[in-house]
Amino acid sequence: MCSTFKKRAPKVIKEIRKFAQKAMGKTIVRVDVKLNKHVWSRGIQSGPRRVYEEFFSLVTVAEIPPEGLKGLGTKVIEEED
Repeated sequence: MCSTFKKRAPKVIKEIRKFAQKAMGKTIVRVDVKLNKHVWSRGIQSGPRRVYEEFFSLVTVAEIPPEGLKGLGTKVIEEED
């Protein structure tokens, strides 16, 4: 990946979104918090070479309420071991 050193991590996030859009055929793609932290873990200058299988997508159908999307919050799902 050839870019200036202060734009590498944002470019990685954009490439992940572009790949997910192409793979799933959707225009709106949200990046998970864990994946975002993993990409930014080494700073803005040097992102990870690979993202391993532990990061996966949870895809669900979301019903849009008649009043719109304003005021909706994020639902945190706790992992059970």
